[in-house]
Amino acid sequence: MTDGYADTILVGGPVRTPSGWAEGLTVRAGVIETVGSREEVLRRRGPATRVHELAGDTVLPGLHDLHVHPIYAGIRERRCKVPQGSGLADTLRIVAEHISRTAPGTWVLGGQWDASALGATPNRAMLDAVAPRNPVILEDTSGHSSWANSAALDAAGIGPGTPDPAGGFFERDGSGSPSGIQRETAADLLAASAPKPSDEEVEAALEWALGEMLSYGITSFTEAAIGFTAGPRAELRAYTRLAARGAVRQRVRLCLVWSPYDPACEDVIAARNLYASEHIAPDCVKIFLDGVPTDSHTAAMIEPYQDKMAGRDGGTGRHGMLAIAPGVLDLAVTRFDRMGITVKFHAAGDAAVRAALDAIAAARAANGPGPYMHNVGHCTFVARADIERAARIGATFEVSPYLWRPSPICSDIATAVGPRAIERVWPVREMLEARALVVPGSDWCVVPSVNPWSALETLVTRQEPGGSADSFGASQAITLEQAFDLFTVNAARQEGMAHRVGHIAPGMLADLVVVDRNPFEAKITRVHDTKVRTTFVGGEPVYEAGA
Repeated sequence: MTDGYADTILVGGPVRTPSGWAEGLTVRAGVIETVGSREEVLRRRGPATRVHELAGDTVLPGLHDLHVHPIYAGIRERRCKVPQGSGLADTLRIVAEHISRTAPGTWVLGGQWDASALGATPNRAMLDAVAPRNPVILEDTSGHSSWANSAALDAAGIGPGTPDPAGGFFERDGSGSPSGIQRETAADLLAASAPKPSDEEVEAALEWALGEMLSYGITSFTEAAIGFTAGPRAELRAYTRLAARGAVRQRVRLCLVWSPYDPACEDVIAARNLYASEHIAPDCVKIFLDGVPTDSHTAAMIEPYQDKMAGRDGGTGRHGMLAIAPGVLDLAVTRFDRMGITVKFHAAGDAAVRAALDAIAAARAANGPGPYMHNVGHCTFVARADIERAARIGATFEVSPYLWRPSPICSDIATAVGPRAIERVWPVREMLEARALVVPGSDWCVVPSVNPWSALETLVTRQEPGGSADSFGASQAITLEQAFDLFTVNAARQEGMAHRVGHIAPGMLADLVVVDRNPFEAKITRVHDTKVRTTFVGGEPVYEAGA
């Protein structure tokens, strides 16, 4: 730092501020010092000041993604990758090609698949035909179901006599034997028998994912479920080790998974502050309340599913499944709220969203109003009455980019719930009109890319990037300005950092992104083409295109 002068000046392109567009800004000690005209900012130039001539590029506040699985994303890059939307023949061909490069007996893990793209719910015999000697598990796009062959089921000791675990089930054939499709905790039970990645693999996966997010201008994110891939302690170690050597540049919130069925979760939560550091805040707990509203019928729904599931005509097949009893949930959320821990819920169905809001209301009644914005994640379907009460109880709605425009998983959802429910899918417009706090969470790598620029566009169009004849929940479209606020000021408020990041103004931290166009002047169907030139965190360039 040079006393009396700026460390860095960005000038020569539009700068977005809460009050309009400026011509440049200065940074000193990681903080935005001056925002104004070219003449004003260049007055702060000293002998050691770094001046970035923008040549027309646009400066925006850094973007935030409040629901990602970075380690999972990095690990998946090295697994058997099946492009979303692949048909059955292509899926089996990709698996067969992977098997041809793999020693017999070695586990093969990968994904993703969707029942609608395959043409039907698959079974183990299909995989047996191309992988008779290797245990194979393929996750579906949602990550809540898996498809396994006989070798994988045998290796895990899963057979006709294996009971369904709490919170999940094995699909079964006519004889009662597992068909090879596992839902929710049954998928977790099978996956526990597969080898976990090593510490070195976990660290490499995380480091790659951190760089990928910086390349899109994501300066802050929430890791939505620590332990999702390699177990909680291994993943916490990876964050700690990378942070110790300065490789974690973003501002990160970690969500530690809690379940009433796993006492070990409490030990991890109790030890959370051992993993805290300047850029890492392990102050969030994740609670899974239901599954997904696809062919699995595991999202908890108020109204019944429209399609039928063979052998599941009862309550869970018609209305899905709520993973945690309301009384247990209310006590847990009240306890975490009292501890100063923010709760993030997985709640895809409207019945699960209602249970989450009920639990937040119980915490407010017991503890009084507080600053912790508990976060109802996904919100694929939300009853109108529940949208109205979120703002009153200090609850946040987190909605999922890429899933509010046509995609393979959305075809599964449409088949399961019917066209009437799809009219209000991801009701972002209604949430904003009710003055609820709404934030984005991509759920990468459930979605194939963490690119927020596609998400910004499709929030406005509800179409595929670039435009499409088909749309998904078009009545819930919002403006680009509203969409951008989700990724900046709203997200900063949810993270408890609205006084530090989220917009460009003197006194705010210099978490910035320089892009090749002004997205507010671009054709809306070209916003997804936005390219990041430079990403700054605390005034330091942490990503430069082509470097």
